[in-house]
Amino acid sequence: MQWTLYRSAKSDPARRFHALYGHVARGDVLTRAWADVRRNRGAPGVDGVSVADIERAGVGEFLAALAVEVREQTYRPAPLRRVHIPKPGRPGQTRPLAIPTVADRVVMTAAKIVLEPIWEADFTPDSYGFRPRRSAHDACEAIRAAANRGREWVLDADIRDCFGSLDRRAVLAQVASRVSDRAMLKLLGAWLRVGVLEGGVTTGSGAGTPQGSPISPLLANIALHTLDVAWREQGQRLGVLIRYADDIAALCPTAQRAYQARELMVAVLAPLGLHLHPDKTSIVHLHHGAQGFDFLGFHHRKVESWRWPGRYYLQRWPSTRAMAAVHGKVRDATSVRQVGRSLTSVVADLNPLLRGWGGYFRRGNSARKFSTLDSYVQERLAILDNARRGRSGRSWGLCHNSAWYSRLGVYRLSGTITPARTHA
Repeated sequence: MQWTLYRSAKSDPARRFHALYGHVARGDVLTRAWADVRRNRGAPGVDGVSVADIERAGVGEFLAALAVEVREQTYRPAPLRRVHIPKPGRPGQTRPLAIPTVADRVVMTAAKIVLEPIWEADFTPDSYGFRPRRSAHDACEAIRAAANRGREWVLDADIRDCFGSLDRRAVLAQVASRVSDRAMLKLLGAWLRVGVLEGGVTTGSGAGTPQGSPISPLLANIALHTLDVAWREQGQRLGVLIRYADDIAALCPTAQRAYQARELMVAVLAPLGLHLHPDKTSIVHLHHGAQGFDFLGFHHRKVESWRWPGRYYLQRWPSTRAMAAVHGKVRDATSVRQVGRSLTSVVADLNPLLRGWGGYFRRGNSARKFSTLDSYVQERLAILDNARRGRSGRSWGLCHNSAWYSRLGVYRLSGTITPARTHA
């Protein structure tokens, strides 16, 4: 089904699809959607029903009942449960998330399975976020290649509250340019208009798409596709655009073109209800490592080649915020609250954190940062061990040496770097 939709959309860019809603209720589509929701787990919604609860009651019966509701168009989404999660690397700051019920997440995922192939046929290569077979590392590689080809003026753009500020009518109008199925459009509109439950009170929001629902990244990409199209038509002469959802970087050969790129973005985003954050949008000059910028967790900066002195190539390593975030997690995992546990148990909880963080940042030039984090982990474990034994000081280099650290079986980040290319 997905390949058929993709080929049809690719062969006729002007085609509007009219028979999509029925696919959302298909058994195979709902089964695939359930597998995705189950894999992501996630917290329960306002009804308090979790993935585990559905598994105990019977997945087959749950999907069959859901299919009937969707097919007979009696399905109605429940209000979203609002929670606030801390922002990585920003102590005291939180990000609001709107959590749908498990049933709503399954239907949203099924709709995404149906709609995504149509829009994948239209999306440009400039977009990398939340797309099949594309990743943040692909976006970083595109930045590296563009910078090493002489585009050293970078517009590092930040959209203020992208998911919460999107104009819903503009989003649905974008979807309607490819979808004429009224039932599908009505379903999407219901998800956009559904209220949020917080503190026992359900309130509606005048704009935006719920951040935390499976369908939101696709809707945001559909809306921001207008920027990609405008760049292809008007911005190609300005430089190279790299967009990962609402994280945007434009690499230009001159400062003048970088400022023109910012003007183009402001003009294109305004009809969508979006605006660039004035304090977080900047233009930096990469020449000879004069300035750098943070993008997708990495700090990007040009560094002089040790092999060819006088030549500078773009490198990347974990940003200051990324390092602060992982230090905070390591500090929490090895705090004095863990004194009653064995070091083996602490290390068992710590290793998945280190392995996951290192798996993302090992592509690049992160060797020094990895070595620093390894030393920090060893120091924190030494402090915890001394607290457990009632010792003062850290006994650094004595009982807490490299041999002691190795016996604990801590995952080491040093030596796990994937070699990166330096030229364009």
